[in-house]
Amino acid sequence: MTVSDDAVARLKQAAEHWDAVPMGARLRLVRRFRCLLWRKWRRLPALYPKRPAVETWTAELLPLLAACRFLERNAGKVLSARKAGMWGRPLWLPGVTSRVERRPFGAVLILAPGNYPLMLPGIQLLQALVAGNVVALKPAPGGEAAARLLVDLLAQAGFPPSVCMVLPTDAGREAVAAGFDLIILTGSAQTGRQVLQDAARTLTPTIMELSGVDPVFVLPGADLAHVARRLAYGVRLNNGATCIAPHRVFIRNEDKAAVLVLLRSTLAQKPPLSCDSAGQARLAALKERIEAAGGRVEMVGDVSIFTQVEGLHGLLDTDIFMPWLALTGVSDIEVATTLEKGMSYALGASIFGPAPAAAMLARRLRSGSVCINDLIVPTADPRLPFGGAGGSGYGVTRGPEGLLALTRPVVISSR
Repeated sequence: MTVSDDAVARLKQAAEHWDAVPMGARLRLVRRFRCLLWRKWRRLPALYPKRPAVETWTAELLPLLAACRFLERNAGKVLSARKAGMWGRPLWLPGVTSRVERRPFGAVLILAPGNYPLMLPGIQLLQALVAGNVVALKPAPGGEAAARLLVDLLAQAGFPPSVCMVLPTDAGREAVAAGFDLIILTGSAQTGRQVLQDAARTLTPTIMELSGVDPVFVLPGADLAHVARRLAYGVRLNNGATCIAPHRVFIRNEDKAAVLVLLRSTLAQKPPLSCDSAGQARLAALKERIEAAGGRVEMVGDVSIFTQVEGLHGLLDTDIFMPWLALTGVSDIEVATTLEKGMSYALGASIFGPAPAAAMLARRLRSGSVCINDLIVPTADPRLPFGGAGGSGYGVTRGPEGLLALTRPVVISSR
């Protein structure tokens, strides 16, 4: 299927009919979709043979089910019109009342990622449909089966076939230039730059959920054994292909050796991973740059640990979807925050240590998601928006804010 002007025109025509469907009817279809998805739980691990089944259930299935329930309970309220009546009205506007309505964009293009090809586009797809949009879904290579499953479940749930079409995996640039009303990209910073250049020609608004090279701050008083366990979990999750995986660890000089010992012990007990070959090549090039500059790296199981990168932190400003950690010893937290401010990416961050000190540090970070004494897992809460800053993109998906981002405000005033 190509992305012709006629195909986009048909989608936009379908959007007019879908927007007329009442919110209650849309949410009943979401509920049916959720029930059908739950019945597929045994089948889902077969879509991801290189990943443990428990990861597929916890990282793909459960968050998508939770997102459905969030929409069922909250979408009507979030997207309801807001009335501006007489209270607080300017004195020079006697007799004027206004209301702010949320209108769908129309035809939305979702450029899906390859690391979580069911959960991430699934949430974006359902939020777009509930907001009254129709969708063209372009899966990443390897995500075709997940895309087909999503569309099949939509049809079985009773969604009209015209509200979602699946594009070929190689149709990205063609689709971006086709004149959609909104583009949502989940991908690398490099892909984001290309999409933005192409979208600018048609002035198409975009939401960019891009790469992360997440920092971890280990404060005085942190439970170092807990830190090592969480790092070992996060860096290996989904074979290292997680955008908010921990990579750059700031730790006091006096605690660095102890965490290294704990990490080696924890990682040595883990089963082997199945990592992407392209990512392996990029990681090998990073190792060469670090070692050429005087740094040190060691392999513990499948994880590359940069054990000496002091003075080389700028070389770590790269989004490589592989299991790697860089431990940077610092004299205090001020040194760590100064180094962090010089980095391009700001998607997620984690802080380990006493809650009051961690909360103070969290307010100083520009990352879109900050976890205290944990990492990754809290961001799967469907009530929470997800997005970054800088090289990690802009705009949000998920949560009430993500749902609102799939609509535009329209003001209607009357005297």
